[in-house]
Amino acid sequence: MKKWMYTLTASLVLSTLFGYGPTHASGTDSANVHNGKARSVGSLSFIGEKTIPFNQQFEGTTVGGLSGIHYDPKQGQWLIISDDRSDKNPARFYQAKLAYDHKQFQSVQLSGVTFLKQPNGSEYPNQKQFATQGGEIPDLEDIAVDSKDGTIWYTTEGSRSHGMNPSVKHATRDGKYLSSFPAYKLFTMSPKYEIGPRQNQTFEGLSFSPDGSSLWVAMENAVYQDGGLPTVNAGSLSRITQYDRNGNLKSQYAYPVDAIPAKPGPGKYADNGVTSILAVNDHQLLLTERAGVEGADGTFTFHVRVYEIDTAGASDISNLDLILGKNITPVKKRLVLDLSKSGLRHIDNIEGITWGPKLPNGHDSLVLVSDNNFASTQTTQFLAFEVLPKK
Repeated sequence: MKKWMYTLTASLVLSTLFGYGPTHASGTDSANVHNGKARSVGSLSFIGEKTIPFNQQFEGTTVGGLSGIHYDPKQGQWLIISDDRSDKNPARFYQAKLAYDHKQFQSVQLSGVTFLKQPNGSEYPNQKQFATQGGEIPDLEDIAVDSKDGTIWYTTEGSRSHGMNPSVKHATRDGKYLSSFPAYKLFTMSPKYEIGPRQNQTFEGLSFSPDGSSLWVAMENAVYQDGGLPTVNAGSLSRITQYDRNGNLKSQYAYPVDAIPAKPGPGKYADNGVTSILAVNDHQLLLTERAGVEGADGTFTFHVRVYEIDTAGASDISNLDLILGKNITPVKKRLVLDLSKSGLRHIDNIEGITWGPKLPNGHDSLVLVSDNNFASTQTTQFLAFEVLPKK
């Protein structure tokens, strides 16, 4: 996730409607099924968009940096994590209510905020506080609800300059720390040498398997050993990792990240990477790629694509510390939606994806959320879609 400053303009509208959506899922998913039916993703049909104004205040916090989202069908509640590095307010996630059906998106209403805690029970520090009191500087990216007990799991990207490793953490619903996955050697940060993960290119996506027995974690981009970052001429290889509930590595696959889809202006910046992941069944997942391309005038254009990936037939690379030049088979990927072709007037920095409740017509729903980087020129954007099954 990059801390860009954009000069895009966008209309900012906060819905004042209240209530839950007309239909809400209940119960838990069994392996590969949802409400008795296997999930199937053919294409996505746009329902609607809602936004939250810049610097919206809620319960003493500044709303922004929304980088991960998860719908909890048991409580009919949406959890949305902020990547604020405790600079504006301590590391936190929000509870919300979203109301939509297959025809329109009525409202987004925040309903609570929870501050996450370190192992010693204190809130996460910002950089200034860290210098005097220690701890861990947060860079939270995704969140998932545990269908077994309602606790939460979340990812943090770590900090290369501070030697803090990316991590998957487990917490109670009220933010109390429970545990962390052990650091996997390949994902160990090195402040001095170009090995391991790059800064801000680590644990960007998190999703439970449908049966709740494992978690998928998506790297935003390649570790140093696996090659360079995407360019306008070539993509890169990221890693998609499956862990069991104790943090033991079950499997790992190479994911081919696209090349940057457009050239930046002369001397300007551009990148592309994975921003979220969502399990469909035990071998297929949805994944978002988001590219930011800076124009000659300094404004950024976002290119966001939703892919379905399939690990069946891909090489398990969990025993390889280096995949560059190796004879491996990456996961297959199929384009489900290119947001630039969805008819949206504006596309922002999409970083989160989640299943929503079943729609009145029986189809699944899907919601995306954007991270505005706490920048006045960006938008906190919620996009709702109807999932049209494969024919």
